[in-house]
Amino acid sequence: MVNLIWVSLAVIGIVYAMWNGTMDEVNEAIFKSADEAVMLSISLISVLVFWLGLMRIAEEAGLLKVLSRLFKPVFKKIFPEVPSDHPAMGYILSNFTANLFGLGNAATPLGIKAMNEMKKLSQSDEASRSMITFLALNTSSVTLVPTTVIAIRMQYDSVSPTEIVGTTIIATTISTLGALIIDRLYYYKRVRRK
Repeated sequence: MVNLIWVSLAVIGIVYAMWNGTMDEVNEAIFKSADEAVMLSISLISVLVFWLGLMRIAEEAGLLKVLSRLFKPVFKKIFPEVPSDHPAMGYILSNFTANLFGLGNAATPLGIKAMNEMKKLSQSDEASRSMITFLALNTSSVTLVPTTVIAIRMQYDSVSPTEIVGTTIIATTISTLGALIIDRLYYYKRVRRK
């Protein structure tokens, strides 16, 4: 459905440009945007590779295991249905750690693996309590260092690309607490109905 909406918007825009005689401007905007997108992607790749390299070093040095052990008691309370030694808990913790450092693209495969493992646990076609909670937390995006946004700000010559870190921490704390509260409210509401 979303694809149809995007195609419709593009077709309407092109027909309107043809009708108004501004097709040259549309072509120029398309090629300029494509050029900027390629340049931005290339610059983001270098930053992403740098942070993925740091994550790999942190993993080899055992920092991720330390962080996982540090957060495990908290996540055990948030995900009580997931056994602490189950692979799903490892993927959840790894996903959380990657998101913590602003590596959303690197966290995505870990999130998918966590969801697959939780689906195996629930043995149902419906989303389990843990899956819903994980999705809510993942969507709220717990981030301490927004590396992708910092990279974009550096690409466009920001005077102080890292000045957003403080506001990011405040925003991510509020969004995460909000996601957990809403998740728990709806869970207990569903339990009361049953």
